[in-house]
Parts: sequence; C-alpha cells; structure tokens
Amino acid sequence: MSKQNHLYVDIHILQTVPPSCVNRDDTGSPKTAIYGGVRRARVSSQAWKRAVRLSFREMYEPEDLALRTKRIVQMVQDRIEALNPEADAEKLAEEVLKSAGLTIKEKEHRKVTDALFFMSAGQADALAKLAVNSSIKGKDREAACREALKDHASIDLALFGRMVAGDLSLGYDAAAQVAHAISTHGVQNEFDYFTAVDDLAPEDSSAAGHLGTVEFNSSTLYRYATVNVNELYESLGKDTPAAVKNFIEAFVLSMPTGKQNTFANRTLPDAVYVTVRKDQPVNLVGAFEEPVQAGNVGGYSKESCRRLADYSRKLYENYTGKPIMSWTLGYSIEEANMLPLPQLLEAVEDFLTSEAIKG
Repeated sequence: MSKQNHLYVDIHILQTVPPSCVNRDDTGSPKTAIYGGVRRARVSSQAWKRAVRLSFREMYEPEDLALRTKRIVQMVQDRIEALNPEADAEKLAEEVLKSAGLTIKEKEHRKVTDALFFMSAGQADALAKLAVNSSIKGKDREAACREALKDHASIDLALFGRMVAGDLSLGYDAAAQVAHAISTHGVQNEFDYFTAVDDLAPEDSSAAGHLGTVEFNSSTLYRYATVNVNELYESLGKDTPAAVKNFIEAFVLSMPTGKQNTFANRTLPDAVYVTVRKDQPVNLVGAFEEPVQAGNVGGYSKESCRRLADYSRKLYENYTGKPIMSWTLGYSIEEANMLPLPQLLEAVEDFLTSEAIKG
C-alpha cells in the first residue's frame, strides 16, 4: 500500500432502534438534528466511537490498546515500578512526560495533564524504559521521549487519532471517520411518566416513593463510517487488514450504553453495506434527505433499504462509478456479494491483504 494508491473502506448501516435514549444532551433529552427540514433522531459520532473502543476490549489484550485519561503519569509510573521497584517512579514518570512536551500539574494530590490524553500501552512502556535509562540526556532525551509518543500506535489510537492542543506535533491523524447517525425519517420525542414504590411504605400509603419522566424516541438509523486504509497502514503495517476487519465488526455490533437498563434497546442492523473505493469516501446519507414515510403496513426499515440501494446506484452512475469491491448483509444492494457477517469480515480482510501484497 502506498500514499499514491488511495484505498477507502466505507461502512453503511441501517438499524432500527425501539423506544430508547441512546445518546442524550445536557437536558437529558435524546439528541436530534434537523436534516431535510425535518427533525431526526441522532446519535453522535463520539458516542458510537466510544462504543467501538469498548468493543475492542473484548477483542484485544489491554497492552494492545490505548487509554484516554488525564492520569498518564500513573500509567507510566506503574510501568516504571515494574522495571525498577526501587526507583522514585512518580518523579521519573513526570520528568519523562515533561521531556516529551506535555504539561503536568498537581490536582487533588495527583499528577495529571490539563486535558484528556490518548496514549497507547506501548507508548507508556517506551516512556518507562526511557525513564529508567539515565544514559540518554539533554536534547537526545527530549527527542527520544517525543518519538516514544509518536511510535507504538495501538489500533484505537491509529483509527481515532489524538488531538494535543498545546503541541500539534504530538497529535495523531485519525484513519477512521464516523458520521453522526441520524434517523431516515422524522421523529417526535415522547415522554415516559413513571413512579417508583417505596417497598417499606405503610400498606395504607397511596403515595409513590418517587415520580419522574424519561424522554425517548424510536427510529431507523442510517450509520456511516469510513477507514483510510493507507493512513492506517502507516501506523499498523501488516496488521492493517485485521484492524479494518475488527473495526467493521465492532462498528456493526456495538451500541452506545445510554439508558440501556431502562429500555433494553440492544438491536442488530437491518442491513450492512461495505464498499472499497480508490477515489474517495462516499457517505450515502443523501438517500434520506427527503424523509422516508412509513409503508402501507407501517415501518421504515424496508423502504430505507430500498432508498439506500436506489440512491447508491444513481450516485455511482452519475458521479463516482461503482466501488472496486462490495459486500452486503441483510439486503441486496447493487452487485455486492451477500454474505453472513463472519464471512463478510473474512472477505474484507482477505481482499485488503491481497491489496497490501500488490501495493
């Protein structure tokens, strides 16, 4: 794979969610957006990326992933203590992170960064080794510490990137982009009025122990994500095809956890459409700019699938041409190969492996 030969994997998903509050705003209401002049249900990209990262914890060992935290001094300190139990681990951890260009301060008797910092376990290991190595000094030490924060990328760090406002050179370009999921149709939020009973209240008491309301909606969502395979290859090398496969699996099967105990809204997609392109990523949300209307027998899923298929065909005819490879699950779209999820994931990995050999 090379920078000159672009390669993008697009994931399009249609998924019906029952009454739920998957992702709420600062007032507790389900997030929404106006699209096509109509209010839609919305789940933010941040919420679904978090769900994907949590799914990675089931796929990978902790040392293969990153953590987003202000407590990176503790991360490095733990590793220094493992290397040299006699060392002043906290002091060395703080010094090595400052040498890398990060600002460390004390808050509530704990050494922390000003903002959340996304650091892989591999980067923490590399910094710990530098911390106990006193032979590297001065400018060479600073350069080595900064390099340790640029190398050793984990899959989640390589996919989702890292923003460091104080020092842009320590940032990581994200190889994946995730769109805000929106409903294919208009929605109106509803309210659930509920009461809770005090189990120890007197038998003749008619009052509720608690009264409340929960706002919710239900929808058929269009979800989209894209992976710049060549960008990911720069960080992960030969592990890229497996990383893309695992990202697709996590994106397809994950669900943000908002109010899940209240609504038990864990569903699976109605349709999945995965494409590989060499020109540019293509978001197909335009299929739903005109909101879908419920069919004669009700429901949005079937019509949403048809809309997605029709829109993709017209867009390919008029603008981009067909993808070089595509697969579907749950609904036939274009000339894509229709496969169950395990075989679809294997097919994507095999195809990207063959492209890597060619590139």
